[in-house]
Amino acid sequence: MEELKQLGTQREDEVEIDLGEIFHLMLSKLWLLILCFIVGATLAFGGTKFLVTPKYSASSMIYILTKTTSVTSLADIQMGSQLTADFEILATSRPVVEEVIEKLDLNYSYEQLVSMIATDNQTDTRILRFTVTDENAKEAKAIANELADATAERVAYVMASDKPKVVEKAVVPQNPSSPNTKKNTMLGGLGLAFVAAAIILIKYLMDDTIMTEEDIKKYLGIHMLAAIPEEKRR
Repeated sequence: MEELKQLGTQREDEVEIDLGEIFHLMLSKLWLLILCFIVGATLAFGGTKFLVTPKYSASSMIYILTKTTSVTSLADIQMGSQLTADFEILATSRPVVEEVIEKLDLNYSYEQLVSMIATDNQTDTRILRFTVTDENAKEAKAIANELADATAERVAYVMASDKPKVVEKAVVPQNPSSPNTKKNTMLGGLGLAFVAAAIILIKYLMDDTIMTEEDIKKYLGIHMLAAIPEEKRR
């Protein structure tokens, strides 16, 4: 039993030593991990810059309530909330989108242009924002502005009310909204470094070559434990 306890303690020490060895192994291969990080980051940066087409986002906004609707009562405010959802649906309806395509003479189908449009209601407001994402910054601006006007006109026609006001017109975006070069570069570097670390660890765990005196002691200790009869282990 005493021998079994000693071997058990030895096995616990072995786990600690293995973890320490793994740490030192990674430390000794730090140069390789850093190199892989640099290579991965460089590849990701180059791929993002030269292989991914940048896209630009432009936004315009309209006010939900019209001249005929006041905000002096709770009913009016609730109606404004309901109109927000209606406006979002109307903004991507076929008549509105096809009107934008026709007026700007765009080479997009209805489905293609709808996929470029995002609508959202500004928190705690009656303002609806239209965001258009396009590879052409000037075109994104033109579509966003035309979409706001076409939506306002369609709402006035459908609801037989005054035309909602455009709160803010879109401007030409100066910087692309995607891709995120910094994020992609960092992910590329970390990804390749992680793969390299995983390969190093797997090779270490699969290598059962006896190289040192300590390896011999571990090997013999494990086999001594296996050689102890089952009765003595209990």
